[in-house]
Amino acid sequence: MAVPKRKTSPSKRGMRRAHDRLEGATYIEDKDSGELRRPHHIDLKSGMYRGKQVLEPKED
Repeated sequence: MAVPKRKTSPSKRGMRRAHDRLEGATYIEDKDSGELRRPHHIDLKSGMYRGKQVLEPKED
């Protein structure tokens, strides 16, 4: 069984865990409608993706 030779200090442990945090979701402002949407996702209100109509526009 593998056993550590030395105790890991709190500083070293914290440095290792520095990248384990959760990040918030990224949103971008749509060029046409000005609304926030996820990058590389379809705008559900207009049905547009990369300048092309892929879905029927959603009626509110």
